[in-house]
Amino acid sequence: MTIRAAILGFGTVGEGIHDILLEKHQELEKLTGDHIEICGVLVQDLKKKRPIKEDTFLTNQFEDILSVQPDIIFEATVGEEPSFTYLSKAIAQGIHVVTANKVMFAAYGPSLLAQAHSYVGIGYEATTAAGTPVIGLLSKLMQASQITKVEAILNGTSNYILTAMQSEGKPFSTALKEAQEKGYAEADPTNDIEGHDAFYKLMILSQLLYNKQPDWNTVPREGIAGLQKENIEEAKRKGEKIRHVATLTYNRGEIQASVRPVSFPSSHGLYSIEGVDNAITVESDIAGSITLRGPGAGKSSTASAMIEDAVQILQNQAAKRPQLSH
Repeated sequence: MTIRAAILGFGTVGEGIHDILLEKHQELEKLTGDHIEICGVLVQDLKKKRPIKEDTFLTNQFEDILSVQPDIIFEATVGEEPSFTYLSKAIAQGIHVVTANKVMFAAYGPSLLAQAHSYVGIGYEATTAAGTPVIGLLSKLMQASQITKVEAILNGTSNYILTAMQSEGKPFSTALKEAQEKGYAEADPTNDIEGHDAFYKLMILSQLLYNKQPDWNTVPREGIAGLQKENIEEAKRKGEKIRHVATLTYNRGEIQASVRPVSFPSSHGLYSIEGVDNAITVESDIAGSITLRGPGAGKSSTASAMIEDAVQILQNQAAKRPQLSH
């Protein structure tokens, strides 16, 4: 059968999804058993030139997307709204959704998951660590193990800046400018360097692991802009490296969370994470300490995480279909 896919947003990630769906269509058909076609793309500006086939249905109205009856929606927009409203409407119509929108999912993920129940698939791997399969790992790990602590580098931009400051001795301003020139940091880098981005991702992980989040207002959040040369030198003297770390600890039902710079010895799993990579170290009562690392930024890594989610959703749906008896 043919699966109709719609894409909301055609920025870096939306374009990446579009390209993978076209370039890997044969591989995806082998994996899912279905042919996947792009039935529509939601954009803000219809006049803007895009690297997209001329016959692709483009619209700036979400209702038009619903009218072409997609089976699955890839959501790659920013901000809480209107993305939450879009996805809620899609789920109400039985449409599977895959999102990369961490701000929206941190706030509304529980509501969307409850609405979808077991009838509609929701993929959100790309909300936390781009191409690093943190959600998949934790979903499997937590079935028998109790995870007591999470320490994670969840923002590639701040990690790139810290790497340049510590490995190359560059001042913060130079490292930031370099990150912007390479496309790792936005013109306004506040969300990355002040820890907002990592905070939203941490709240998503808290919800996944413990089915609840700490009160947002009580979570200490400290950025990296205030780090001084003396801080870097002191860590170096001790044989340590500073990372911008999102932490969760769970003790007797209580969750503590923070986002702040932390100095690690070489024995720690996050010590060696350089550049734009993301990583997560989890401690559990059965499996002990495990560290997972991978790409944390970029068009292809985020888009690939969304495609992987979609494949899993479609495979699950195919498994539920009644099998013809021979």
